[in-house]
Amino acid sequence: MAQRFTAAITGLLPASALAAEGDGGVLQQSGRNWICFLAWVHVSFVFAYRSVSTLTILMTRSIRDAVSPLLTFSLTLFLAASLAVAQDRPEEGGHELQVWTGGGHSVPGGTKDTSVWNAGVRYGWILTAPHGPGFLNGRFEYAVDAVPAFVVFQPANTAYGGGVNPVGLKWIFATRGHVAPYIELNGGTLFTTHEVPTGTSTINFTSGATFGLHFLGVRAWSVDVRYMHISNAGLTVPNPGVNTVQVRLGLGKFFGKK
Repeated sequence: MAQRFTAAITGLLPASALAAEGDGGVLQQSGRNWICFLAWVHVSFVFAYRSVSTLTILMTRSIRDAVSPLLTFSLTLFLAASLAVAQDRPEEGGHELQVWTGGGHSVPGGTKDTSVWNAGVRYGWILTAPHGPGFLNGRFEYAVDAVPAFVVFQPANTAYGGGVNPVGLKWIFATRGHVAPYIELNGGTLFTTHEVPTGTSTINFTSGATFGLHFLGVRAWSVDVRYMHISNAGLTVPNPGVNTVQVRLGLGKFFGKK
């Protein structure tokens, strides 16, 4: 009987041979089937466990190999950006290059219901080192703006034009952080396809005052609020002019002294 039990487990003896031994044989056959089933479960579990363990090790190595270069690359970018931030600041003898765009609406004191939008390029010269008392300590910059796009939205029509602002007197407050406030007085000329305001002149002059912030980094972002007066300086009568408050956004860079 022991030999038949062993043969049943290994599959060498057909089940019909055991069934012929009667009721006792049936019980023995059932026990053998359970033993075979448990043996199969054990082998399957061992195989699955080893497969999962191997897969886990491979995945861990893959993730480690992928993350290490990524962390190195990220740290390199961070250090490079930090160095760039430290170098990109206004300084005596340096220059500013910026592209900007802005717009706004008319305010009391001139022609009503008028809106403007303009865009241009600025080049500036940082002329001084920081000087001045207390919180007024700062640098002086002289800047020029080319304004190839200037649009005036009037009730009667829309005037398209352009101009140049040869006078930009800018004071950049000296700060240790990455935000540098500034104030500015500026003036220029404006040429349009229609009279601005309607019924006056196509040649006008602009003047204004500004308060803004530079956000210093790899590039120098700026945002400011500016008051702009547009009039023809008496070239025609009447001369009501247009007074506007505008918001301007700029993106540029400060270059150190060569």
